[in-house]
Amino acid sequence: MAEYQLLLPSMGEGVMEATIISWLFNEGDSVNEDDSVVEIATDKVDSDVPTPVAGKIVKILKQKDEVAKVGEAIAILEIAGEASSTTPEEKASAAETNTAPAPDHDVLKELEQPLAASATPTAFSGDLYLSPLVKSIAQQENISEDELKSIKGSGLEGRITKEDILAYVANRKTSATPSAKTTDASSVAASQPSASGPAPVPVQISGEDEIIPMDRVRKLIADAMVNSKRISPHVTSFIETDVTNVVKWRTKNKAIFEKREGEKLTFMPIFVRAVVKAIQDYPLINVSVDGDKIIKKKNINIGMATALPDGNLIVPVIKNADQLSLSGLAKAINDLAYRARNKKLKPEDTQGATYTISNIGSFGNLMGTPIIPQPQVAILAVGAIVKKPAVVETPEGDMIGIRQLMFMSHSYDHRVVDGSLGGLFLKRVHDYLQDWDPNTEI
Repeated sequence: MAEYQLLLPSMGEGVMEATIISWLFNEGDSVNEDDSVVEIATDKVDSDVPTPVAGKIVKILKQKDEVAKVGEAIAILEIAGEASSTTPEEKASAAETNTAPAPDHDVLKELEQPLAASATPTAFSGDLYLSPLVKSIAQQENISEDELKSIKGSGLEGRITKEDILAYVANRKTSATPSAKTTDASSVAASQPSASGPAPVPVQISGEDEIIPMDRVRKLIADAMVNSKRISPHVTSFIETDVTNVVKWRTKNKAIFEKREGEKLTFMPIFVRAVVKAIQDYPLINVSVDGDKIIKKKNINIGMATALPDGNLIVPVIKNADQLSLSGLAKAINDLAYRARNKKLKPEDTQGATYTISNIGSFGNLMGTPIIPQPQVAILAVGAIVKKPAVVETPEGDMIGIRQLMFMSHSYDHRVVDGSLGGLFLKRVHDYLQDWDPNTEI
């Protein structure tokens, strides 16, 4: 018999560690190849880790609530064979996964450059848990431990994540650098920075009020929303669209599609198709901001805001949506929505979005003002489709008819998207939906 080290696998770009939620097997249990053995949580999603080999778990190296780094051994299995550990190929793979790709950010790009000879790396005590990436950024930016302690972490148990420290650095560069901590209590209070702006107003709590702690996902959402409103000056445009042709087309094709594919045909593939075509017409909507640079994205990856049964929100991503047919979009959307609601998404399923759509009409809402997911620069909200009397232009003159109408709201980042671009893009989506061809094939 031989020992095999079960390593924490790579979980996508920018994900360097995960927290152990629970082990699905105990020490001494036998497992089969591809059995899910442990549940883990990253900053993005919760997922399972399968074992690539069959054997017996002889030692669990990372316990519940402990953090493991990508490529680190989390358990030891006893397997048949002569090898005493992982194979050379697996070791090489682990070495590769330990070197995570650098996120698109000027701070991280600077980390690739050697520190100046005169620079002295900042030392941190063991009282503050920092991942290697966060520690590197803090040292490169000369962020003191006192400053780090003032940052409200969005990770598990309040740990500082990559997004937290990058947001802090961005805010730090646009404001005065806090003075060093002194022994004077008033000076300390005055110099403490805040990653989320002014201190919140104290909440009055009575004896009958119920206190509900935020779960991990809700903390992440709250932090992301506050950061987005702080980073991006939001502007929202509205338009009302006649989607009568879209409704008629779906009504005619949904039964045929479900019988042929075993999948439901929703409105979302049509909305995605219209957005993709509008992005191709106005590619400067499909960008991100990096300091004073605009990064124009080659791929069109559409995020799809999805409500979860527990009330939280997640945004799975349709990769290369411009390369999918309507049928392909319908299948991809149904698959992502199903896996999102059943906690089966992989971390890479929520990464890389370049534009996001939120279907608030599914909750019966007419319109809304969505918040932009960073680092994107725009998001579209589609409202409920409602029958209304409306003026219809015909060769014989204007008439009043019953039409299927829908409001759309487009929020965009005014740093790089002005009213003309934001409004013209929304109008183009409107045109593609209103002029939908009833003979479109699915």
